Amino acid sequence: MHIFDRVDPLLLERRGAQLRMLAIFSVLILAIGVALLIYPPAFSQPVSISGPVMRRLFFAFCGLAALLVGYLTDRHVLLQQLQRKLRAEESRASGLLLQASAELLGVLPNFEHFQDRLSMEFRRAALGAQPLSLIAVELSGANARGAAALHGEAVKAMLRKLRHGDSIYCLRSGVFAAILPAAGRTDALRVRHRLEEGLEQLGGGPTFQFQFKVINYPEDARSAREIESMAKTAFNPRPELALAS
Repeated sequence: MHIFDRVDPLLLERRGAQLRMLAIFSVLILAIGVALLIYPPAFSQPVSISGPVMRRLFFAFCGLAALLVGYLTDRHVLLQQLQRKLRAEESRASGLLLQASAELLGVLPNFEHFQDRLSMEFRRAALGAQPLSLIAVELSGANARGAAALHGEAVKAMLRKLRHGDSIYCLRSGVFAAILPAAGRTDALRVRHRLEEGLEQLGGGPTFQFQFKVINYPEDARSAREIESMAKTAFNPRPELALAS
């Protein structure tokens, strides 16, 4: 059985369908064989099969039935084992994904690093008479158990869509901010569109929603503190519940 046991887990559904078709055709063949064996005595035809020929047919039929039952049972057990292994691997992969996402969120720069980077980029923009943009993102809808994995996947999706030199920070649970140096409002809106595309690939619906807020210097704010204040209250208008450092 070692040759037949080489089942690709990716083709498990196909092998299951093939096994069902084999069972159907085998049962059909056995039914036809039974009908042929009982036809002569049932209709009392003058032509009958008896003696050694009948015994050979009888034992062949019994052997074929036993082999078929044994093979189908063995295949059924094998498919069940593979399904259990696949479920275990899926559970293990889900756990690893959750762990990796939590680790990514753990090493993501926090609000204090955001303040330092924002001050530095603002001074650079003011001295060079260049624009500066910030994109705040709020993720919501995930339950407490799946939030870490979902937020980690969302951060990875956004990192792939940011420009070279852009940086992203975790302001609080579920709220992130990307600093875009030398980016005007048009550039920031273009980046926001790419971020939306990246997050939409993760799937939407009632379990995952997101919203964006674009803040631009000098159009929306005139100082780094004003940008920081707008980022704090972007998705929470109550200052006392704003971002904590």
